[in-house]
Amino acid sequence: MKAVIPVAGVGSKLRPHTHTQPKSLVPVADNTILGHIIDKLLEAGVSEFVFIIGYLGEKVERYVRQKYPEISAEFVVQEPREGLGHALWVARHTFSEDDSVLIILGDAIVDVDLKAIIEAPYSVLGVKKVAKPSLFGVTEMGHDEFVVKVVEKPKIPKSNFALVGLYKIMHPQKLIASLQHIITEDIRTQGEYHLTDALMHMIKNGEKMVPWSVDHWFDCGRKETLLEANATLLARPKFRDRDYSRLCPGCIIIPPVSIGEGCIVTNSIIGPNVAIGDNTTITNCVLSNSIIGSYSELRFAVMHDSIIGSDASFKGFSHSLNIGDSTEINFGQ
Repeated sequence: MKAVIPVAGVGSKLRPHTHTQPKSLVPVADNTILGHIIDKLLEAGVSEFVFIIGYLGEKVERYVRQKYPEISAEFVVQEPREGLGHALWVARHTFSEDDSVLIILGDAIVDVDLKAIIEAPYSVLGVKKVAKPSLFGVTEMGHDEFVVKVVEKPKIPKSNFALVGLYKIMHPQKLIASLQHIITEDIRTQGEYHLTDALMHMIKNGEKMVPWSVDHWFDCGRKETLLEANATLLARPKFRDRDYSRLCPGCIIIPPVSIGEGCIVTNSIIGPNVAIGDNTTITNCVLSNSIIGSYSELRFAVMHDSIIGSDASFKGFSHSLNIGDSTEINFGQ
């Protein structure tokens, strides 16, 4: 099975972090977003990878080649970037001769049995119920449970099953023909060539697709969902069982926590739901529900619900106080 992973986007909602690195390489738990996706695919037996790159694409290619030298990886540049449908059309030559293909967006972490999806007899669209379906691509099912319609960000949704960015296509040649159709006919939605329009064209021409509900889905394009994904991934047993007491003298560790290699953590309270990258120094801090990048330094910091990039430095302030009776001091809320 071959996996096609589009990672060309700018990631404007995750700025300032995406000013210097692509969204797919933003850290979460003990890995990057893309690293979690690749690891999940490798566990499912995927052996070939195609990465559609664009914004800061050289960093994605360097990351994959250095961290996953054993995988078969091909890189296709999407320029200009005109939507997901356009991205797959640009990379169509990489899967045109395959019997089936797995497509998974490089900025979303999905918790699902990929092996079962790969073995499914029909094309599969990963879906999850959401509160605001108008913000996503939406699927509509018929009485036989096959997908009858897919719509990109409908103003009046007729379903609350959102597409999560995971697709298994049984007939890649039919997908390519439908992509060619929307490109040739200049069929755009909100100014872009969307994969949903190509999928709808396939459905109209007889392709059977089934919805597949996922357990967890984190569209890691915003700070809030990235921190939520971090907390959910850290809740796994491998993080709760880790003992950092010897590595963190004078610290209180509240699981779940992930602390990278080469870190110096002293006189601090860490956790819960804190992920710290490699070679970071943390002294006299109180951290919770946060992601701290690699090669950073925090001193005298009290942080919660925060994301600190790599090579960053933050030094707060400490006090030596001699306070008498009936005194009130307020340093701000």
